[in-house]
Formats: sequence, C-alpha cells, structure tokens
Amino acid sequence: MPSLTKTFQTGLAAAAARYPSSEQPLAQPPVDSSLKPVMGDYGMPLLGHTLEALADPLGSTMERYQRFGPVSWAGSLGLKIVQLVGPAAIEAAWMNRDRAFSSEQGWEPMIGPFFRRGIMLMDFEEHMSHRRILQQAFNRPRLLAYLDMMNPRIAKTLANWQVGQDFPIYTRSKEMLLSVANEVFMGIEIGEEAAELEEAFEAAVRGGQAIIRADVKYGTWARGLRGRERLQAFFRSEIAQRRTEPGDDLFSVLCHSESDEGETFTDEDIINHMIFAMMAAHDTSTIAVSMMTYFLGRHPDWQDRLRAESLALGKPTLGYDDLDALPGLDLAFKETLRYNAPVGMLFRKAIKDTEVDGYFIPKGTLVSINPWATMKLEQWWPDPTRWDPERFASDRREDKVHRFAWAPFGGGAHKCIGLYFGGMEVKAIMHQMLQRFEWTVPPGYYPEMTYGTGPTPADGLPVNIKRRG
Repeated sequence: MPSLTKTFQTGLAAAAARYPSSEQPLAQPPVDSSLKPVMGDYGMPLLGHTLEALADPLGSTMERYQRFGPVSWAGSLGLKIVQLVGPAAIEAAWMNRDRAFSSEQGWEPMIGPFFRRGIMLMDFEEHMSHRRILQQAFNRPRLLAYLDMMNPRIAKTLANWQVGQDFPIYTRSKEMLLSVANEVFMGIEIGEEAAELEEAFEAAVRGGQAIIRADVKYGTWARGLRGRERLQAFFRSEIAQRRTEPGDDLFSVLCHSESDEGETFTDEDIINHMIFAMMAAHDTSTIAVSMMTYFLGRHPDWQDRLRAESLALGKPTLGYDDLDALPGLDLAFKETLRYNAPVGMLFRKAIKDTEVDGYFIPKGTLVSINPWATMKLEQWWPDPTRWDPERFASDRREDKVHRFAWAPFGGGAHKCIGLYFGGMEVKAIMHQMLQRFEWTVPPGYYPEMTYGTGPTPADGLPVNIKRRG
C-alpha cells in the first residue's frame, strides 16, 4: 500500500500534469541545416514538470519519449532541460566527439555545491589528468586489497542481521555498504565519528534533490551544505597523517598515488575526490544489492540456481579470481542493472551549438542523459518489463543490439572509473548472502520507489528472510 507521502506526491503530480502548457520548439535550427527542432513544453510556471518527474521519473520520461521522440525538452525548477533517450541519443552526448558538452557545467546546478570538483564534475584535459591518477587506486592490486578488507566486514554484518518477516533489505544494505565504505575507503572503524560522517554523506546526497535550492535553515539544500562542510573538515584534518603513513584504504592510496607521468593530487583534490567517491560507491551499490535481493525473492528458481553456484565454489567468501566463476550471478547482476539502473540520469551542458540524433541543440542547453529509460525501451529490449537474466546469455546477448543499449556505467571519457570495484562489491555480498540466507517476497508486493542517484526503494524494501540450516 502506498505511503501517505507517496500518495500526496502522486496527487500533486497528477494535478500538475493537467496544467495547460503549449508545445513549442526549444530553438529554431540554422536555416541552412537539415536538423530538426527539439519539441517540448514547459509545464507549470517555475516548477515545470518537476512534480511529475519526482512522483514517477521513469513513467514521465517514457511518456515524453512517446510524445516527442528520443530528444525532447521540458521545464523544471526554472530551467529548460533536454531529455535524451535511446542508444543513439545517449551515445552522442557521452562520446562527445566534437567536445560540445560539459559534464562540469551540466552537474553544477544539480549537485555542484555538494560534490564540486569530484571526477564526474570535471572536463577534458583536466578530467583526464585526474583520471590517470585515480586509476592507480582501482588497478588490480588495489582491488585485491579492497576485497580482502571488505569480506570480513560483510561477514560480520550479515552474522549480526536480525532477520525475519518484513526485513528492510534496502535499509540494512545501506548501513552495511556505509560501514564497508568507512573501512575500505576511509580506513576508519564503526563508531561515533563514523556515524556522524555517514549522516553527513546522506545529507550531501539528498541535497541535490531539494526543490527549494537555497541555504534556508533546516531545508534539504542547507543540510546538504552542512554535510559537505563536515566532510571537508574531516578529510582535511586527516591528510597530513595519511601522507606519511601508507595504507590500503582509498583515502591513504590517493594521498600517495601518482600517474605514470608523475602527477599527484593536492590536498584539496583528495578532499573533493573522496567526498565524491564515497557518494558514488555506497549509494549505487546499495541499490544494486537490495534490488537484486528483491528480484531473487520474486524468482526463487534463480535464487536456487545462484545459491547452488556459490555453494559449489566451496568458499565462504569470494576471491578476486572467483569473480568470473559464477556465471549465473553475473547474468543476474547485469539484468538488475538494466531493469533498475543505479544511476538513472546524468547531466551535461552544451557549450556550443551542436546536434544529437538529428536534432539541433543550442549553446547553453542543459541536457539529461537517460540510461534507465533507454534500457527499458521495447524497441531494443524484448519484453523489457520482465526480469530475465538469460537475455545476457551467450546464445542471446540482447545487449549487443547497440553498443549503448546496455549502459549502466556510462560511456566515453566519463565512463564509471569504479565499475569493476562496484561489480566486485555487489557480487561479494550476494555470494555470502546466498550461502547464509533464503528469502521470499510477499505475493503481490512491489516496492514503492523514489529517486536518489537512481530509482531507490522508498519503503525500506521489506522481504521475508531466514537463515539457512
């Protein structure tokens, strides 16, 4: 049953959708071009279509795709935002072959105050320079060290779960992933400081979802700003010691990393990248773990299949060389990311006139790239609303229909630098969960979704879970 908040939100969205708003072109293409204008409408004054997008982000995106095609525009929070849906459209923005799109300027109005100067909020040569240094923190030896650190933490957390009926798997997974991030990324143990930092991270992540985007006391935006300030203070106070003492956690690694060309990070660089990495790592992995648990609860045949794989491996925890030894788990992981992309949309800003899929995009346009909606298009994915891991099996490979049909990790220069870390973390958790637990989803239950970094369970995602044996 929907919560009162969700019911209220849906009611407001329905009312907003009825507001009369005329369709019009975003801008007229150059007269000597064969480009098409981007069509759309603003919606309500100031808010635009914000309420519809918050209540049902996928549904509202799909509705506009059906009305206007792969490139359209809509009003939101005083801005006109172009929506890109479909493999060809998102490829044009991600590959950015004529350098017409800025990631930094695209993200700035959305999350800039909270994650400014993170790797995703950089462009061109500066982005590549920072990425070369960051890659040293995600090479194979480093991933091995991270996995060795996270496995005991996962085991300890799962052993302490008080499982039973209506166990909130999203809520408990988020707590676990934050504790893993504290240890693997920051090198600190669970305690009062860790809890305070977790609260600061949560506030910073939620800051970008604020409707009132100003430093108003007690507001979501303001809490995000205070969270960012607390995180900056913590990392700044620790850097001097981390620079003198080597360690395997990401924070210590970044303090000592340098590219093959000898480039290193300043103190401020490390602070900015750590704040962004903590957000990117724990939030997306939490969505993937909890939603895979949900789907396996709805599909017991797949749960049994994956459990048999994990038991046959004969190891309580997953080693790095075991990541390719569980083919069923890999199929389920990929299908979960397709069905419920942990990052549902990404932003760019056109810094010169350009075109996407035959449509004219004028300079100054804010653009949203929509991989979640793209991975649910019937044109590219047969029966897209069915959770079907076999679509990634070698005899089907439905993802091969277009290089950007399946794109949960992005593409081009900004493709997720932590994609191997994320896959490793999710699989390590699921391997242990499958051996320890069995679970089901109540008949007819479907999670109430909201939107954070991506589609997120708003109800804690209750499942019925028990220990095996």
